[in-house]
Amino acid sequence: MIRFSITTILLLLAAFAAQQFLPVFTGLHHSRILLVQLAFLCCAVASGQPLMLLLAFIGGFLWDAQCTLAPYPGDPTIYTQPTESLRFGYSILLFAAAGYLMQLIQPLFRQGKWLLTTALIGLTLMLYLTLECGLISFIRGELQIDQPTFLQILFTSLFTTPLAPLLLVPLWLIARACDYDDDQEPLRKHHR
Repeated sequence: MIRFSITTILLLLAAFAAQQFLPVFTGLHHSRILLVQLAFLCCAVASGQPLMLLLAFIGGFLWDAQCTLAPYPGDPTIYTQPTESLRFGYSILLFAAAGYLMQLIQPLFRQGKWLLTTALIGLTLMLYLTLECGLISFIRGELQIDQPTFLQILFTSLFTTPLAPLLLVPLWLIARACDYDDDQEPLRKHHR
C-alpha cells in the first residue's frame, strides 16, 4: 500500500513538472493539455478514498500555489483576466469533488474497461473545468460561460482525454504489482 501511495504522489508531482513544458494551442481558443488534472483523475480512480483525498490536497494546493503566487496569477497568455478574488484553496475542493466522481467508476477500472473509463475521465475533466470557470465567473459578478470559454473547455478536454490510457494501464499494473487494493486488502484474496 505504501509503495503504491508513493508512486501515485510521485506521478502527480511529475505531472506538475511536465505541465510547465506543455504548449498552449492559441489557434484553438487557448486550449491546452492539462496533465496535472489528468494524472490526478487517473490516480483517483486507481486509489482508495484516503489516498485520493491526500492527492486532492496535494494537487489542489500546488495548483493554487502555481496559479496564485505567480507574478500575474499564472501565465498571462492563458489567464487573460486577473483572478485575485479567488481564495487560495478552492482547487483542493474541486480536485476532491472530481476525485469522488472517479471513486464511483472504480469498478470499471478494476475490470480493465479502459475505453469507458477514459470517456468518463474526459467527462469529469470537462465538468471540473466548467465548475472552475463557473466559480471564477461567479466571483467576478457574472454567471455565464461564453462561447470562446466553452470551446476552450471542450478542446482542452478533447486534447487531454486520449492520454488517459497512457496513465491508467501503468497504474493498473503498478497496483497489481504492489498488491494494492482500495479496500486495503491484498489483491490475491479476491482471486481465490
